[in-house]
Amino acid sequence: MANEIHVIRNASTIVAYDENSQGHAYLSDGDIAFDAGGFIHVGGRYDGAFAHEISGTDKMVLPGFVNVHCHSGEEPISKGLFEDEGTAALWGNALYEYSNLIEISDSAVEASLTVMLGDLMRSGVTTLVDIAGPHDKWLPTLARSGARAYVAPGFREAAWHVEDSRRLDLVWDKGRGYEAFARALEVVDTARAHSSGRLGGIVSPSQVETCSAELLQAAAEAARGRNVPITVHAAQTMAEHEELMRRTGLTAVQYLEELGVLGEDLIVGHCIFVDGHSWTRQRTDIDLGLLAERGTTVAHCPVTFSRSGMVLQSLGRYRRRGVNVALGTDSYPFNMLEEMRQALICSRIAGRSVFDVGTADVFEAATLAGARALGRRDIGRIALGAKADFLSIDLKHSSMQPVYDPLRNLLHCAAERAVETVYVDGRPVVEGGRVLHLDYHGAVAELQDAQDFAVRRLQANDPAGRPNAQLVKRSLPAM
Repeated sequence: MANEIHVIRNASTIVAYDENSQGHAYLSDGDIAFDAGGFIHVGGRYDGAFAHEISGTDKMVLPGFVNVHCHSGEEPISKGLFEDEGTAALWGNALYEYSNLIEISDSAVEASLTVMLGDLMRSGVTTLVDIAGPHDKWLPTLARSGARAYVAPGFREAAWHVEDSRRLDLVWDKGRGYEAFARALEVVDTARAHSSGRLGGIVSPSQVETCSAELLQAAAEAARGRNVPITVHAAQTMAEHEELMRRTGLTAVQYLEELGVLGEDLIVGHCIFVDGHSWTRQRTDIDLGLLAERGTTVAHCPVTFSRSGMVLQSLGRYRRRGVNVALGTDSYPFNMLEEMRQALICSRIAGRSVFDVGTADVFEAATLAGARALGRRDIGRIALGAKADFLSIDLKHSSMQPVYDPLRNLLHCAAERAVETVYVDGRPVVEGGRVLHLDYHGAVAELQDAQDFAVRRLQANDPAGRPNAQLVKRSLPAM
């Protein structure tokens, strides 16, 4: 029943929220009581009535992770195709020339979404923002998964076109962009009214350079009229940076400020190439100050960009300037714990110091910062009154042994291998590494056919008509 109280008894370690420090702290050998409404007891001995008791011996209980930027769509079937590719003339980025080649069949969309959700939840994600094209299976699958999910249906007026692997062009169709905008608002409103109570909506103009100033402002007005967040990819590539400099004379952050879009309700996807980045031609340091002043969130997704040799400079620097940096997984492998580890490594390399960012900083980015981005104080923390969204870690797992600081062991070594259970709204969604409410393994089985279909369509989708042997070269030659 919805009001049944569950107790985790004598949890070895609880990562609880400390109101005094406004951050996370360790609690040892305590109880947690929760029901469908949220946490009703954290730490010490719980002596109230309960319906179900769970042993917390040799367990660490963490708040669920908040993933503020991921893409379902065709991403799960892109695995293994273009990781070694890029367009040299576009700073080595593979996004523009190769992502448009992937075509997913309608029948594979639900499987792709299911695999993404399963992988995210198994790595401890309890809340996610999915930026994708709307489809009939989207809301039903998200609701069935048990996750807390925000849909962000993308829309734009311009499509990318790469000419001869040397120049990025934008092909504009404003009418189509506004039609997609209207459809996106319908989906956002439908998600917010969903009976599950766990779905929300975000207004999502796809990329800052593919939307006109008028559409970006209309999107912000629509979001603020609904009191929902906005998200847009901006400062994500050097090609975009140079396009905006040519078009407006401004960086992406300064352009969004000029349009009145920057604010506490805006999540900027990636935001790597700000004016202070070493790759840009600017020698100023304006952008981070603007982001901090406006309370805008940066959605940091290090794995997918580091694959192309690109890195935020750096997570520690952004945080020290007061920018709210949250984490996302963007594309595969859809593993939040691996994303957190990569965030640590990339930040220390970019910051040229082990002291640039610590384990606690990255953990905060994956929890409290994500909650702030969504305007919520009831997720990303274990505290009285917060939603009962959490995960349990097996401290006796070989990858967690020996234990001195369990959070470091989890992020630096164990990752999802030690995740035992995941709960959302006090209800298990993962047990023993198994996704409970979706046919995860059935969806995985569909991905091979979906990828085979996509590979067959590559040459037809390539403007240059290149054969697959040239587009998707294998790592090793065949004997």
